[in-house]
Amino acid sequence: MARVFNFGAGPAALPLPVLEKAKAELLDYGGSGMSIMEMSHRSKTFNAVMQDAMSGVRKILNVPADYEILFLQGGASLQFAMAPLNLLGAGQTADYVHTGSWAEKAIKEARLVGAVNVAWDGKPDKYMRIPAERELKLTPNAAYVHITSNETIGGIEYKTFPKTQAPLVADMSSDIMSHAFDVKPFGLIYAGAQKNLGPSGVVLVLIRKDLAERAPASLSTMLKYKTHMAEPSLYNTPNTWGIYLVKLVAEWVESLGGLAKLQALNEEKAALLYKTLDGSAYWKPCAQKDSRSIMNVTWRMGSEALEEKFVKEATAAGLGGLKGHRSVGGLRASIYNAVPKAAVEALVSFMNEFEKKNG
Repeated sequence: MARVFNFGAGPAALPLPVLEKAKAELLDYGGSGMSIMEMSHRSKTFNAVMQDAMSGVRKILNVPADYEILFLQGGASLQFAMAPLNLLGAGQTADYVHTGSWAEKAIKEARLVGAVNVAWDGKPDKYMRIPAERELKLTPNAAYVHITSNETIGGIEYKTFPKTQAPLVADMSSDIMSHAFDVKPFGLIYAGAQKNLGPSGVVLVLIRKDLAERAPASLSTMLKYKTHMAEPSLYNTPNTWGIYLVKLVAEWVESLGGLAKLQALNEEKAALLYKTLDGSAYWKPCAQKDSRSIMNVTWRMGSEALEEKFVKEATAAGLGGLKGHRSVGGLRASIYNAVPKAAVEALVSFMNEFEKKNG
């Protein structure tokens, strides 16, 4: 079996040690005689897995005690609705910062619930930058301020988060656990697992406990954060295999030396790729320099035909997932936590050779 270097945007690369451990424990977890996928989600064995996953996330992200950690389903797409359904009260307005495709989806769902103020719209800059805090037109006494911390399609990312009076709510699906940040200004953070945390099918939710009390009594039981807090992520049958893999990923992060070491490695990988993109007019980086993501690097070439040739030859060379999102085209390398530096070095080497042959 030959594994490729996986630059896919999600589901994305998982750490090889995690996959190897999962493979070894697939048929018999912890001497139970069954797979983690076969056992009751209410068993003592799985409860220990759940607690380890939660404590791992809490330690790595330094999550304060007044925040609940939940593992839910439906991905960030369901959270686009759950956030306003729980937090946006009658007569209130929620502020949304429109930085691209995923922010747009969150805005669309919130407008089905209540009043939304788009505090900034990056359309004039083709969603290729993050706004400065002074550019935000925030609503006095807003219910919350929603941001998308990293836009996978455009390849832009917040370097610092805005200071707001209202609680911050963030979709952190594509850069959670890639760098250190302070959880305390946020009222709610949600993140699909399939980028940095584990497989698809699990969404991590960090919610300040007092904010969960905002949910209207008429809201459906499954859509209330309070429901899942009362029976910690066990109100319905959770994705047991996915949560188990989140546990293994958290252990892997700790084995590397924690978030500080991982952040340094991520910044090193991104710097190597951006240096190549900036080193020749042959490559045309998309995102503005001060907003560039360290998770999703996007660029264009001289023509779509040349981009197609690049993707085809890169795939044949064992460099997978480099085609840009279908909505914008171009090229994209997602260099999440599990993508090793060797993968970026191989990509840079391929790019240099490709330019020599086709420039």
